[in-house]
Amino acid sequence: MRDYDQACREFRWTLPETFNFARDVVDHWARDPDKLALIWCNEAGAEQRYSFAEIAALSRRLGNVLRAGGLAKGERCIVMLPRVPQWQIAMLGCLRIGVIPIPCIEMLTEKDLRFRVEHSGAAGAIATSASASKLDALGALRLRLAVGGAQGWRNFERAIEQASPECEAAEIGAEDPVAMYYTSGSTGHPKGVTHAARALFAWRYASLTWQDLKPADLMWCTADTGWSKAGTSILFGPWSSGAAVLFYDGSFDPRRRLELLAQYRVTVFCAAATEFRRLVDEDARAHDLSALRVTVSAGETVNPEIVRRWMENTGVPLLDGYGQTETLMTVLNYLCLPVKPGSMGKPQPGIEVAVLDEVLRPLGAGETGQLAIRLPNPQMMLGYWNEPERTAAGKARIDGSEVWLTGDMVRADQDGYLFYEGRADDIISSAGYRIGPTEVESALLEHAAVQESAAVAKPDAERGEIVKAFVVLKPGHEPSAALAAELQNHVKRATAPYKYPREVEFVAELPKNASGKLLRRLLRDREYSKARGRGTS
Repeated sequence: MRDYDQACREFRWTLPETFNFARDVVDHWARDPDKLALIWCNEAGAEQRYSFAEIAALSRRLGNVLRAGGLAKGERCIVMLPRVPQWQIAMLGCLRIGVIPIPCIEMLTEKDLRFRVEHSGAAGAIATSASASKLDALGALRLRLAVGGAQGWRNFERAIEQASPECEAAEIGAEDPVAMYYTSGSTGHPKGVTHAARALFAWRYASLTWQDLKPADLMWCTADTGWSKAGTSILFGPWSSGAAVLFYDGSFDPRRRLELLAQYRVTVFCAAATEFRRLVDEDARAHDLSALRVTVSAGETVNPEIVRRWMENTGVPLLDGYGQTETLMTVLNYLCLPVKPGSMGKPQPGIEVAVLDEVLRPLGAGETGQLAIRLPNPQMMLGYWNEPERTAAGKARIDGSEVWLTGDMVRADQDGYLFYEGRADDIISSAGYRIGPTEVESALLEHAAVQESAAVAKPDAERGEIVKAFVVLKPGHEPSAALAAELQNHVKRATAPYKYPREVEFVAELPKNASGKLLRRLLRDREYSKARGRGTS
């Protein structure tokens, strides 16, 4: 994209009536038997390379395994795998035959998975041998495939090896559901965000306008496989553009990140703001990053200082971007526009947004309000799985047009750049993870010492926000550092560990309104006010 304003004027959504990502994208690039799709490596130094042709062939075999196991178009399948090539194969095998994959991070507990299986009605699961035990008790699963094998599970690799190499791809309409991601809500249980085939097609535009991806590129996105960001920046976006991806299975080490960027000649790099905050403290000049031409970030706001320091250290622009699981990337920075450090950027061509006040009136430059996205929009989800009321609650009508209310507070400057100002609800955004407060509070209430609890966001220089828990103890229990640590460990066991409160404060009571409703916002505002007083936010 060379000129943003011209691109916005000329842009028109062009969507196919049917779209099967495995057939229409992967099989397309597979016509060149040598075209590279994937480089996988891990901490131990192992490496595997796959062409599009090899990926396509493996996904066809898996499609046959899934069909033989009784899974049909429209049914759901849990895909809980780490950063290994079997993840791409599993996702594509499902998509090829119209089975709806539900990507899940491996940190999820048995309780988390039980909810997802029961809520979605999942009929199958693909997991590692190490994670299979978390799903053993869920009898609703008709098909179980374990990478490396597991007791009572079919061996993933052996099943593919024995399957037929020919697999007819399902005909999938533009409005057919094809993928589901669970995301935390501010109240109640996680929401099953369900996307249509048109969204998988439409997400390619962000890879073209924001990441500037081309068939010769090698892209590395460090997102966890359970998040929608992995879908758009490890699978759907780069492969729609014909770009290869680097897939690294290893713990975060900033120096190793730079070594891998240099070793593999990565051209487009995507990571969370939390990672960039560590990367800028390394000596980037000690590594040959001459192949790198674009860096992007999403999931949380990148501090202006980090944007400037990354550019100074590497000579490569850092383009922050904004999106939601419900919409994916919508407000972005671009190579053709000046970067304003701290800004989310401008709406992607084809996407119309507005900043609204509490009664849904448009606001002017400099005023803070809720970001709304005009509908219909092909990137927008079909809805929350089996929850039409919850889906409808996120929409409104303005001057005869329907909009999606994102729940995110922003302000626009005179040039149309948008700046993130926080959430309108109680969602906690920590190191790119969205954490619902009720999930943390429910886990705390399972502890024998806890009478009441409230979980809120507290500003944090490294992670953006952390979870802070305010706890009222039952009679007979006294506050102590040991009890705080015990509660933290309890939450790690009761739910996914990334949700645990990194800070616990014991209080005599929690703020509530006249009807007894918990007022988390008062606690959150207090934490932000304290941080401002220390000059840390």
